[in-house]
Amino acid sequence: MSTFIKDFIEQETVSRRNFLLASAAGVGSMALPMAFGQGAAFAAENPALAWSYRDRASAYWNAVVSGGENFVESLGKTKDDMTSLINEGSSEKSLADIKAFLAKNSGNCAIACDANDSPNARPVVEAVKAAGGYISTIWNKTDDLHPWDIGDNYVSHMTWSDEKPAEDTARILFAAMGNKGGVVHLGGIPANNPAVERLNGLKNALKDFPDIELLDAQPADWDTTKAAELMASFITRYGDKITGVHCANDNIAYGVLEALKAEGIEGMPIVAYDGNPEAVQMVMDGKLLCTVFTNPYWGGGVSLALAYHAAIGTFKPSEEPNEHREFYGPTVLVTKDDAAAFKAKYMDAIPTYDWSDFWGPSNGGIVYK
Repeated sequence: MSTFIKDFIEQETVSRRNFLLASAAGVGSMALPMAFGQGAAFAAENPALAWSYRDRASAYWNAVVSGGENFVESLGKTKDDMTSLINEGSSEKSLADIKAFLAKNSGNCAIACDANDSPNARPVVEAVKAAGGYISTIWNKTDDLHPWDIGDNYVSHMTWSDEKPAEDTARILFAAMGNKGGVVHLGGIPANNPAVERLNGLKNALKDFPDIELLDAQPADWDTTKAAELMASFITRYGDKITGVHCANDNIAYGVLEALKAEGIEGMPIVAYDGNPEAVQMVMDGKLLCTVFTNPYWGGGVSLALAYHAAIGTFKPSEEPNEHREFYGPTVLVTKDDAAAFKAKYMDAIPTYDWSDFWGPSNGGIVYK
């Protein structure tokens, strides 16, 4: 087992929130701004809860929403007390659904959201602010949009530092290719922050490998079916020039494998991203070289928890440092050497998370910065 994964597993604790903001943002150990129930000025009572996301068919988003549901259950509610606002990959639907949810609940809302693409984040958070609700976002926003510029209603934004992990997957891919040949990249939605960063990671790695050519890079919109169609077109165009495939997420890798199987191509080196259970198993079976885990279950729970506790007045976002309002989540590379132990820890049994342990002591830097 690699030291990286071994250290991560050993440092993971029952209180996963202790690893949260201080560790991910690189700040030190910090105490709670105020204890629950001790002098908190509650801003709202029983806010309506929602998660806005792409779809639940994806293992990644299913894990995100399951984390949100677990947080809701920790409040003594049922998972049905959290509304799923499914945008189906449409930024317009994402905004419209959130506006409708705000109107239905007179703005008394706590929302967690992936805005679907970066430009959509601003109108989403501005709509929430105008209605008096509270929102935490993940993954997608423009670089000029910050929670502290919007106010307390925009509680926090969490993303993952994708360039370095994607670069590492590329280097693993290139080694399997014998440091020469042709690679294709199948990406996510073009205006999606993780899609941009994962392609950048590949390009960063290519600088050190002059004998590897990037034959093509096209968006597959995070979708298995689109990835299968795109990979089939790559095979038609480039044929045996393709000796390796860099995928922006696991769903894309599944489509690539379908296309290769249809052409009778076996043993093609492929790397992926997201750390879904199926992908981890494929790494164990040798079908994928590696994937990258971002703990979507935890991300889904903590994002909704932050919005909720800001809404009820447990803490005031504007009184927190900027590092508590924009931060990175943990990112872990999973290879064949690590996959079995990783699966036992995170797939066979879901760790128990304390959703109320804000900004606890850092466990150390098992994150990409």
